[in-house]
Amino acid sequence: MASLHQFGNNAENHPDFSADCPGALIAALPAVLGFVPAKSVVLVTAARGEMGAVLRGDLYDATPQRLGELAELASASGAEIVIAVIVDDEGADCPACFDDHRWLVRTLAGELADNDVELIAAHVVPEVAAGARWYCADGCGRTGVVDDPMSSPTAVAAVLDGRRLYATREELLAVVATADPARTAALVEVIEQGGGRGRERPDSAARGDIEHVLACAERDDDGAVLTDAELTRLAWALTDTRVRDTLYALAVGDKAASAESLWVQLSRTLPEPWRVEALVLLAFSAYVRGDGPLAGISLDAALRCGPHRMAGMLDQALQAGMRPDQIRELADTGYRLATQLGVRLPPKRWLRSRAG
Repeated sequence: MASLHQFGNNAENHPDFSADCPGALIAALPAVLGFVPAKSVVLVTAARGEMGAVLRGDLYDATPQRLGELAELASASGAEIVIAVIVDDEGADCPACFDDHRWLVRTLAGELADNDVELIAAHVVPEVAAGARWYCADGCGRTGVVDDPMSSPTAVAAVLDGRRLYATREELLAVVATADPARTAALVEVIEQGGGRGRERPDSAARGDIEHVLACAERDDDGAVLTDAELTRLAWALTDTRVRDTLYALAVGDKAASAESLWVQLSRTLPEPWRVEALVLLAFSAYVRGDGPLAGISLDAALRCGPHRMAGMLDQALQAGMRPDQIRELADTGYRLATQLGVRLPPKRWLRSRAG
């Protein structure tokens, strides 16, 4: 059961989050998750009056084991209570599905209780769309209609913060998917012939690579397509820990958007293993600006390639619901390294937390 996580937010800043307004809560899910969920089990968690992690799993994979894993994730994020939303396009007109939903809710409630978390409500809706009718999954008799997802306060806030909302989860996954498999496959030999980078490179070489990255980010921002030679240099540059660790600082600088655009292009173009570092840089950039869904899919893609220390740390932080402002401090290391290397990075621009 694949899960996506969203950072916690103060409930006062999220009027959609209310156990008493299921229609508004359900309408807010696309803005929180980054896409419109379908055939899903979604858990909205909260603790001490604050919205916490939002977890999503595939409905077809809602086994006791998978529900237990979701419950453990909810507990690990510090949740005290959970509201569950089952998105099932057959739910409203499928009498046989009613028993399945009640079983799911009972099983989920038990798993949550075993983790000291209380399930306070569970709703079923055929689709997350304006006017869709929701009803209680446990047969309580309550029903209502879903508000307009695109007009929800959470959606408006997400758009104002520059986040893109995707129609489906597949569209979100496509952001980091290899764009041209043939070109990526051909790049393997090109990059290998470009030569590896040893650990004993002088600071001047690392400094030159960082300056090259900054120049490529500016070109990428203008829509330029990187050449094989540029991609080769970037691929090997990211294997130098001094270069890579310095580049994390770009996530909090004035050129953060340009840098993130470059990480997207590298994630979609470079072959493994060089692609991994671009994915982790993208994940960190997305995490810092409060885009949990993009951070999550980037980390999933990176960790599927194998263990990675920074990817593992960020994934644990994301699952625990750690706020963006708590991980931005990692960027300070990048600025310190830049000073040591004699590189001038774009000035720091601290952002407010903009999750969900």
